[in-house]
Amino acid sequence: MLRPRALVPGDRIAVVAPASAFDRLQFEAGIGELRALGFDPVYDDTVFSRQRYLAGAPALRAAAIHAAWADPSIAGIIGVRGGWGSAQLLPLLDRRLAREARKVFIGYSDVTSLLTFHTLGCGIVSFHGPMLVGRLGRGAAGYDRESFVRTVGRAEPLGELA
Repeated sequence: MLRPRALVPGDRIAVVAPASAFDRLQFEAGIGELRALGFDPVYDDTVFSRQRYLAGAPALRAAAIHAAWADPSIAGIIGVRGGWGSAQLLPLLDRRLAREARKVFIGYSDVTSLLTFHTLGCGIVSFHGPMLVGRLGRGAAGYDRESFVRTVGRAEPLGELA
């Protein structure tokens, strides 16, 4: 298994919407939390795309992930939310690009299919962790800040989790 490098304050984290559409206010709150943690969240307007209940067409959502993998200024990728739709991206994703990029990839719920692609399909450690909507957007009430920062921000094994 390949490990991505640990994130450090100031790192740029690509915010992608691989699954369901989301509430803009919760999105903005999650962006604020990433900034409060010292990261520089980056995204483009395609993250706000809609196709029925999804966050845009599958090709558009996959392209956002590819762009994040290809951009050397991006250190990690985090999903906006789960829901449904991530599995649609699996046949569209480029294993070689993911493996060469070797970046932190964070999500849970429906995004677990992408974490599995990343881990089993590409041989890269991925991170089952909080996303913007539902967790980071709620601040300290939505997730454990210390565990999150330790998990994505240390090269050493975490040891026992509380």
